Amino acid sequence: MFHTAKNTLQKIRTKYKAFREKRRAREKKHFLKPEQKEKLVAFLNRYSLIFHYLLACSVCFVIEIISRHSFVSAFIFIFDRGLVFLYNSMIVFTSLHLVYFFRRRALMRTIISVAWLFLGTINGCILAKRVTPFTYTDVKLINDLFTMQSNYFSNGEALAVILLVASVLAGIIILWKKGPKYQGRQNRFASIGAIGLFAFFIPMVTQAAVNNNVLADYFENIAQGYEDYGFVYSFSASVMDQGMRAPQDYSQETVDTALSKVNPEASDSSELPNVICVLLESFIDPKEINFLNFSENPTPNFDHLYSNYSSGYLTVPVVGAGTANTEFEILTGMGMKYFGLGEYPYKTILKSTSCESVASDLGNNLGYGTHVVHNNGGNFYSRKNAFTQMGFDSFISKEMMNIQEYTPLGTWPTDNILIGEVEKALDSTEQQDFIYTITVQGHGAYPTEKVIENPEITVTGAENEAKNNEWEYYVNQIHEVDKFIANLTDMLSKRDEKTVVVFFGDHLPTMGLKDEDTKSQSIFNTKYVTWNNFGMKKTDQDLTSYQLLAAIMDQANIHEGTMFSFHQNSSYQLTEENSRDMELLQYDILYGKRYAYQGEDLYPASNLQMGVQDVTLERVEALDDGLHIYGTNFTPWSKAFVNGARVSTSFISDRELKISMNNFEEGANSLVVNQMGSSETIFRSSNEISYLKPVMEQPEPSEELPVDDTTENTPSSIDKAVNGGQQDEPSQTDDSDAPDHPADLDEEENGDLNLTE
Repeated sequence: MFHTAKNTLQKIRTKYKAFREKRRAREKKHFLKPEQKEKLVAFLNRYSLIFHYLLACSVCFVIEIISRHSFVSAFIFIFDRGLVFLYNSMIVFTSLHLVYFFRRRALMRTIISVAWLFLGTINGCILAKRVTPFTYTDVKLINDLFTMQSNYFSNGEALAVILLVASVLAGIIILWKKGPKYQGRQNRFASIGAIGLFAFFIPMVTQAAVNNNVLADYFENIAQGYEDYGFVYSFSASVMDQGMRAPQDYSQETVDTALSKVNPEASDSSELPNVICVLLESFIDPKEINFLNFSENPTPNFDHLYSNYSSGYLTVPVVGAGTANTEFEILTGMGMKYFGLGEYPYKTILKSTSCESVASDLGNNLGYGTHVVHNNGGNFYSRKNAFTQMGFDSFISKEMMNIQEYTPLGTWPTDNILIGEVEKALDSTEQQDFIYTITVQGHGAYPTEKVIENPEITVTGAENEAKNNEWEYYVNQIHEVDKFIANLTDMLSKRDEKTVVVFFGDHLPTMGLKDEDTKSQSIFNTKYVTWNNFGMKKTDQDLTSYQLLAAIMDQANIHEGTMFSFHQNSSYQLTEENSRDMELLQYDILYGKRYAYQGEDLYPASNLQMGVQDVTLERVEALDDGLHIYGTNFTPWSKAFVNGARVSTSFISDRELKISMNNFEEGANSLVVNQMGSSETIFRSSNEISYLKPVMEQPEPSEELPVDDTTENTPSSIDKAVNGGQQDEPSQTDDSDAPDHPADLDEEENGDLNLTE
């Protein structure tokens, strides 16, 4: 037996040796000989600058193919905008100079080239799902990207990305182990000098190109800007151009001059109305799309308000995603056009700086209660933090809601739940309220296959069946949102309180629309409508999103706030002088010395409260299947904590939860229920109660199975039950949010990568 094994091993060795010899023979046949390889390497090293520029051009060309989803379009870009293409290539060429700091130059060339191609591929993938291209700010939204991926990307697409990244990393590792090393003398000082020279000249070349209209330093339409000026330049500009630049004439004197033109009238405080502002996610009047036909009017309630109350077109700063930026303009009266390319203030300046807003103006000056109501995650777009910096009193996010109904795809909650939550906010105070409400039902993405078998409204006119299916799904969701509008105003009409409501669309849906496809001839135009119950005069005017609340409050005789009073006094006309003054005031409030406030912080961040109703624990009961917790205001995001540690929790109803008895130690135990947001954020906590687990003298093996909240009655499982696998949240363990974005993801909207809320 020993000899048999030995012979077998000998045969294996012989076969392996023969295999290696054959492989070496093939390598010698197909690959360069050592001396030929040395000559090639020497040639490439001698003319490496030329080689680098050719490589940079190739990388840029491939990136444009990926970004434009077209080989032909990339070629047209090169020939139509040759100087722009060469400038993009120069940026990549400059980055390739880093290889001279290393001996493994082939490896570094590969890493740098792959890095640029990776960014371009991300942009191509994002543009397949939304209108807004990939910017540096999207990198800051990476957490929101992961929470929204199930809403935008299938499991197969996600797996393909993972495999692609893994294969690229494997190739880089192989090149690191087996790739050539530069054997000559390295002159790092020359490399530093070359990079310094480029760093000095690139800004000068860029400014010259901008002055001669070869490049642009501001994109009114960011998607068009990326098409006109290439991905490499546009993305690089989004990295370098963050925040607001100080206006050249910024000083105490110029700010005082701008303020002197603002002479706010006194607000009529005798009968102040409730003010409710409702953002309708991706909402447009479908009849504004030239090529669509409908079996019936999709938005009769919206049309009724448009005809009978103040209304008009609304110019917003984003298309197809970026809900948070329209939201920022609405709430602050400030303009996104003064910020850096593709910036989200929620993710930059508002991370750490308080900001005057309609909430702080009405709350501080007139004593309003100020609330946000939103049927998506409280942390998405960093909203909890942003609303704190804006001075809101409370935020009712989805974690405070008992959400049970979802859209046909199961990716977004329906909006009718917001009606009861708005009513809770109104009931939570004795005084007048400002309530900002954010819907999500109209959010993308929209299916290319038929999902609704018997739709209320059939749609025709799109270019193909897949597009028609997308439009039909979207229009039927907008039809449901139109019903929500009627239900909300009906609820408010039954309350004995003066109230004015404004509804507006935050951006067009992600459908690849062009200006000529719309009746308004602009893809930046949505509509707004209002409603009131105290006979407010109908005043129709077209507005920008940063003017909207100023105009509505003006009609209600409310005249408060620096930016809102500025717009009211400018009669909503943005002349060159008004634009300059607006930029001065905006910079002073956010980035400057706050001359407008005499250098003080007049509008500090608030102590934002999540929800307006207490979560209470009343009693517990030990049953055969576990410990049942009874109380009030539980939601699918309610999680029990035993002795300070989170335990698996089953949501049964808004008054009952269940956990396993195995979570308790013998003797006294503390029990608290927390409302959990993403990233293990505790939004609100119940009262604490004590549970005494009896000491067992002769414990017997327990047959009780632990309750697992990742598979039973959690938001994740509820989503699965509704949509057959697609989830609003990847798992309740991390309580992730679905975006605006991206989607808002928005978004996003995500946001919205937006991604795209």
